[in-house]
This record gives sequence, structure tokens and C-alpha cells, in this order.
Amino acid sequence: MIMKSYRITSGGQVAVPASIRRRWRTSKVAMEDLGDRLVVRPVPEDPIAAFRGSLAGKGLPSSAQMREEARADEIRAEDARDVSPPAP
Repeated sequence: MIMKSYRITSGGQVAVPASIRRRWRTSKVAMEDLGDRLVVRPVPEDPIAAFRGSLAGKGLPSSAQMREEARADEIRAEDARDVSPPAP
């Protein structure tokens, strides 16, 4: 990674070189102030389209599996409530 320095204009602007904008395929950036440094990240023109399909094939649980897990959680919670403390 090559680090270069860029001048900040009196209006607070910094130009992102065209070669970087083309490589990132964006004209929008997000800036994050981390205290000792500023991080500039590309932002997709259409964030929804950029993430579409990103979770495909990740093995996400089906709605039936989620219901089954929720029922099991409820049963465990009820069992925990039913256990009364020992009498002194």
C-alpha cells in the first residue's frame, strides 16, 4: 500500500484521485474519525444492491427451525421458573 498525502483546501475539501475512484467504482466515501487517524472508505452508490445476495448459501435457519428453537427456549425458561428454591 502506497501512502500519499493530500492537501486540504481552505473549504475543508480533499480530492480523491480518479484512479482510486475508478478502482473503488464509487463517487461516495464515508469518513470515520478514530482520534489519531481518519479512515476513508468507499460507499456503494446503491447499498441495498451491493449487499443483495451476500448471505446466500450461508446456511441461515429456516422459519420452521427458528420457531423450533424459540419453543425450546420457552420450555427451558418455564422449567427454570418451575424450580422453587429449597425451604430453609
